[in-house]
Amino acid sequence: MARLPVGVIGVGALGHHHARHLAGAEDATLVGVHDIDGARGREVAGACGVRFYPDLDALLADAEAVTVAVPTPAHAEVGLRALERGRAVLMEKPLAATLEEADLLVGAAERSGAPLQVGHVERFNRAVRAARPYLGEPRYLESDRLAPFQPRGTDVAVVLDLMIHDLDLILHLTGGAPATDVRASGVAVLSPHLDMANARVEFPSGAVANVTASRIARERVRRLRIFQPDGYLSLDLGAGVGEFMRLRDGWRESGAAGLEQLVERVELVVPDEDALRLELTSFVHAVRGGTETVVTGAEGRAALALALRVAEAVQRSPVSPGL
Repeated sequence: MARLPVGVIGVGALGHHHARHLAGAEDATLVGVHDIDGARGREVAGACGVRFYPDLDALLADAEAVTVAVPTPAHAEVGLRALERGRAVLMEKPLAATLEEADLLVGAAERSGAPLQVGHVERFNRAVRAARPYLGEPRYLESDRLAPFQPRGTDVAVVLDLMIHDLDLILHLTGGAPATDVRASGVAVLSPHLDMANARVEFPSGAVANVTASRIARERVRRLRIFQPDGYLSLDLGAGVGEFMRLRDGWRESGAAGLEQLVERVELVVPDEDALRLELTSFVHAVRGGTETVVTGAEGRAALALALRVAEAVQRSPVSPGL
């Protein structure tokens, strides 16, 4: 099968890595990149040995698929231009800035038949991949995503910048049904938007998630804990490792006196691979018809809807100063 011609739209901090991985892909050909900053676009194009396209429509004419890593407010405009031409799109998260824009993108993909994938890269995290064989029916989930402050990403609230990664994972792990209740609080500190937030989310299955995100922390933390009837999984998403503390068979009748007699520790390990490279490979395979789209437009919309509910709950909270 011929290699898929792919373009990258937006080659800032993240889009540069899209281009770098696609330039070395086995089953795709990076035809070129586009960026409104011509100097940056030419720099990345030169580093990857491909053409810089000053005109977006020219890139869309030469590529069958594109990845989009422009600022969130431009997602809908750029994505629609690609989808309406029948080009497959991998849109970086969040899918759009609003649900109305997300609906336009999902609708355009449905009308054109072009695949639309959303860049929730944590689905490809090494720890998450290692945990899959042990996942059961989560009853309680707890996530912490903390990062030092940096100006990039502050065009949106931390809920759309960071927390949405964990909201997508939690929706995926709990079956995808919309939350029945969302309570949240947070604060804007160093940017015009929310910089830290905590949310308690309940789902129809009875599962409950406690989610914290901050972009004004002293150190970087990415943790997810999943409690289910047969034990709990502790995942360090930053390091890509984890463990499953699995209840031993017959533990209730064992008369065990210590935790080590009640549970067995299972180390969660899979080969270490770059999550973004895996995501891009999955996109190429889905466009070529070899696999299902890993994070569909509908799933990206669901994560956005939940993130916006969290942001709205923060606004309603009486303990959210600075907003």
